[in-house]
Amino acid sequence: MLEKEFKFYLDNQSALLETYGGSFIVIKGNEVLGSYNSEIEALTESRKSNEVGTFLIQKCSPGDEDYTETYHSRVVIND
Repeated sequence: MLEKEFKFYLDNQSALLETYGGSFIVIKGNEVLGSYNSEIEALTESRKSNEVGTFLIQKCSPGDEDYTETYHSRVVIND
């Protein structure tokens, strides 16, 4: 889920930094929908016109320190 959006961010990170550096950008598909000062603001504004889970909120910063990865699994470990 949202792999396409994260790939778009990675592929265009340098160019995005020039325009949106330091802000939280909202990506849907291969398009930046908006730029915000906080993650909460990005979520609040974006969910007004988009279903949650259909867009990525990513802090636009150099390097990989602000990448977030979430993994979901049905693995159960019993001791």
